[in-house]
Amino acid sequence: MSLVKVDVGGGVARLLLDSPANRNALSTQLRTELYTALRDAIAEDGVRSIVLSHTGTVFCSGADLKEARGGPAALRTATVPQILIDIWRSPKPVIAVLAGVARAGGLGLVAACDVVIASSSVTFACTEVHLGVVPAVISAVMRPRMTSAAIHQLYLTGLPVSAQWAQQAGLVDVVVEPERLDDELRRYTEAFNLAAPQALAATKRLSRSNDAIAALQTELAQLEKLSARHFASEEGREGLAAFAEKRRPRWAPSG
Repeated sequence: MSLVKVDVGGGVARLLLDSPANRNALSTQLRTELYTALRDAIAEDGVRSIVLSHTGTVFCSGADLKEARGGPAALRTATVPQILIDIWRSPKPVIAVLAGVARAGGLGLVAACDVVIASSSVTFACTEVHLGVVPAVISAVMRPRMTSAAIHQLYLTGLPVSAQWAQQAGLVDVVVEPERLDDELRRYTEAFNLAAPQALAATKRLSRSNDAIAALQTELAQLEKLSARHFASEEGREGLAAFAEKRRPRWAPSG
């Protein structure tokens, strides 16, 4: 069963994360399907913008922690850095639309997009430190978007923040009431349909040039190694075990 539903029409490619059973976690299958869907949408001449959305109450919860306990992903599997790079360098604008919460690696998907529209009820959190790991890979795309003080707080505390807080911090562009999400999305897709495709792509390259993309790729390769080290560390193994067993990790004081 597909975990990423694709619908193309009216100049828009809609990519829907559809794995609510595991909170749209970035499993091997979901990553692979999302990577392919992004590439197909970018290559499709009739597509002027790409929408990344979801089913269920969670936009994306980040890494699939059940898979992570099983060890490194198989070779040739689409990685989170590859997906972030493709969103970053897509000549077509990518719009994230969130009706549900985002956690950990899900914030990386959000930050890589060109436009982020969130329901006023949505919350965001980088919970990695509570699991004994670090928000390494996603930091490469979150830092250019957010104020340094805000990202510092978000990473260190692991506490959830509101959509309004995220907008002030730079992570979210537009916050609307839940019933207005579709209308606000339509406002952006219609604007992109009116834009000349080559001019739009060239305009995006003003802030995401080839040099910037090359620098991002280099940084992501280094951060991916850092992330892997912490997932394999003693703290990382204990954090994942505690999560799976629904208990407090050993490092957390009791009481």
